[in-house]
Amino acid sequence: MRSIEKPNPADQKLAKATFEVIRNERGNYRTKRKSRITLHFKETNTSAQLPEHAIPLIEEMLKLMAEGKAFSIVPTDSALSSQEAADILQVSRPHMVHLMEEGKIPHYKVGSHRRVLQEDLVAYQRDLKKSREDNLALIAKQAQEDSLDY
Repeated sequence: MRSIEKPNPADQKLAKATFEVIRNERGNYRTKRKSRITLHFKETNTSAQLPEHAIPLIEEMLKLMAEGKAFSIVPTDSALSSQEAADILQVSRPHMVHLMEEGKIPHYKVGSHRRVLQEDLVAYQRDLKKSREDNLALIAKQAQEDSLDY
């Protein structure tokens, strides 16, 4: 796991400007049906193309930096401790352990320590979000049927 500390104001400003350039260039490439952005390094007069799938990730990192937020980069096949997983979900470690023990989040043990795969945590978050959206849609539908003007 690679953590990026909270950026200083100068880095925030630079990240915002870079984000806007990449977003604009990406829009231009979509209309021209190109799939890559080329970076040019003045100091060495070299260029490199960004893979299409890397661009949204770079945009997201720059957006977070522009907002002054710290963040972490975690490969999807990484094994996380219960505390690391709890931090990602923004819940307590005991609640995380409870979710694992209930079978809501797959895990395994290394000795007495629980580990959860990053991809399983992402799947849990995705399922939780879908469940919430479905429940909100159901409540809205019931409110309309009962003429509650929501």
